Amino acid sequence: MKNTCVSAANNSGVVTLLSVGLIGEDHDSLKGILKVFECDLVPKCKWRLSACRTLASALKALRKARVPVVVCESDLRPGTWKEVLEELRTLPDPPYLIVTSRVADERLWAEALNLGAYHVLAKPFDGMEVTRIVNMAWLRWKGRYGIARGARQEMAMASGM
Repeated sequence: MKNTCVSAANNSGVVTLLSVGLIGEDHDSLKGILKVFECDLVPKCKWRLSACRTLASALKALRKARVPVVVCESDLRPGTWKEVLEELRTLPDPPYLIVTSRVADERLWAEALNLGAYHVLAKPFDGMEVTRIVNMAWLRWKGRYGIARGARQEMAMASGM
């Protein structure tokens, strides 16, 4: 896998999930899980996984494209999920952050949720759990920044504001 990542493209019903971390098996596992489900909100919606190995490459991708959900390893080396969360907050439509760890204990859960992460997923990944959490994060993001924002902009343009 390259040290950079593929930038996210949300054209033609494709929704990008950004995976951040060094472990190639995690990216492969997520990719396999995402192939088996479609988005509930948009007909014929497909998930695309954009995998980044480093914090720097992830931030570059996030600045180029609108991404609704980021899945991030708790320890990036260099960097941490906390740095990713801080950077996400600077984006116009910040994605929801899901933190992953082989040791998803109570301490990590409490810290992640208190600081603003959307959820914590234990590894190895459980397909049903990943599907449920990613889908819920996507629907929440879409409701907050996708449909609502587009509808407000169209209404404003129609009313001449």
